[in-house]
Amino acid sequence: MNPTPDPDPEVVAAAPPRPSLGELLREWGRIGCLGFGGPPTHIAMFRELCVERRAWITPGDFEDAIAACNLLPGPASTQLSIYCAWRLRGRAGALVGGLAFILPGLIVVLALSALFLAGTPPQWVRAAGAGAGSAVAAVAVHAALGLLPASWRRARTTSRRRWPLYLAAGAAGAATLGPWLVLFLVGCGLVELAARRITPGGSGAARPPTLTPTPLLAAGAIAGGGLLALMWVALKVGMLSYGGGFVIIPLMQADAVDHYHWMNASQFLTAVSLGQITPGPVVHTVAAVGYAAAGIGGGLLAAVVAFTPSFLFILIGGPHFDRLRTSPFARSFLDGTGPAALGAILGSAIPLALALHEPWQFATLAGALLLLVAARRGVVLTLLAAAATGIIVAAAGGPLPS
Repeated sequence: MNPTPDPDPEVVAAAPPRPSLGELLREWGRIGCLGFGGPPTHIAMFRELCVERRAWITPGDFEDAIAACNLLPGPASTQLSIYCAWRLRGRAGALVGGLAFILPGLIVVLALSALFLAGTPPQWVRAAGAGAGSAVAAVAVHAALGLLPASWRRARTTSRRRWPLYLAAGAAGAATLGPWLVLFLVGCGLVELAARRITPGGSGAARPPTLTPTPLLAAGAIAGGGLLALMWVALKVGMLSYGGGFVIIPLMQADAVDHYHWMNASQFLTAVSLGQITPGPVVHTVAAVGYAAAGIGGGLLAAVVAFTPSFLFILIGGPHFDRLRTSPFARSFLDGTGPAALGAILGSAIPLALALHEPWQFATLAGALLLLVAARRGVVLTLLAAAATGIIVAAAGGPLPS
């Protein structure tokens, strides 16, 4: 795909003018400010803007862009925002549009991190964080359940027998392996390739732009702490997250809480909830982790490292997206990693729930499940209700997690 393809001479008169960089800044920034609800909301907003309202991108090209971005590791809706801007204004547009989409939520996350993750926050802040954190496991279950039907429909007939196995493997890996989860995800992709006997060079197919996890994980062993460790954690978030932001929650939890001790389990739950109630990408959670590790500078550093791969994937790989999208190798690999990633989102609910301590938090978790799954309320509303529950419990003299 070229960022500015030559128009058909017969329809050139009807083609809408390309937006200016200022217009990209305004429109992508608007979505970055109002895009509550995660990737489904972001995709719907970009479709309404680029396809339906302005006709900058054809419906077919937009669906192809979604498919190609889903084949890449990292936050898919962020990559879609960068890709759409790249299609319209080239590299300058990709930088302007991507930053306009990312920065509003990042600023809010850092501001809330300074409030909720301070050394001695007020009691009501601790209570709100404990309440919202109680509902995070329910949000993970809700996110996975919303994606499962589409994943099952996308599974080809030859992989449907293996689809439940990949799902179970991802769930088990997220519940038990922490930072090594990516091995399960990539392993499922390789198993599917072996089952279909597809090789990287077969049929002219191109290898999907991913990284071999073992050298990366081994390299991380040298990061003993400080900013180097923070950059390493953020790089894993940006490069090794398949299937959405919740896939990297077990990885971040193992590093931030268990290995580097930047925050306790309760603070981590609060950090995840901050990434959910703010607009823009869920991966903004990594900025809250960075704040806990090294203040505002750490939050900014973590965000830069985590989002840089998404820009590079589009700026370097964008012209090759047609080949990636139609590659049997890439499709088969995703048929294995996709359900495993959904299983990982489900499995991430287990360590998140185990991080709770007080009985009222488990009751709040049950209530959040009812709101999200049975009553079909929104994630932001559910987290705010859980935060209010925490404040009420604390005002009544109830215990707060340490």
